[in-house]
Amino acid sequence: MKKLTGVVFFLLTFHGCALVSSPVYLHHGVSAGTVVIAGLELRGTASWYGIPFHGRKTANGETYDMNGLTCAHRTLPFGTVLLVTNLGNSKSVTVRVTDRGPFISGRIADLSRGAAAALGMLDTGTAQVSLKVVGNE
Repeated sequence: MKKLTGVVFFLLTFHGCALVSSPVYLHHGVSAGTVVIAGLELRGTASWYGIPFHGRKTANGETYDMNGLTCAHRTLPFGTVLLVTNLGNSKSVTVRVTDRGPFISGRIADLSRGAAAALGMLDTGTAQVSLKVVGNE
């Protein structure tokens, strides 16, 4: 009985309480429903997506508005709010994760056209960015 009590205590204490502490773990191991700590920052290449997907459903069920301020991320939970900063020109925008992607190796986020415009990366298509978790819905 003591052994069972210890196992139950362990499970109740640690199950579902994931602390994300490094970009490598975040990028490769966080699944939907994971607790993401505000202040966590990732850096890498972001791209943007627009017309072919405008009006289609995103992975979270919303209709994609390419002029909105949203993004796709492979693993961050839907509703995670990110401050995205273009490291080349210091422009920033706040976006919300609503979709899954990018599906091109080496990219950390696909931004909506609206977010890409705010960051000054429409012409280049990609930019080196910082993604900082600022909250969730």
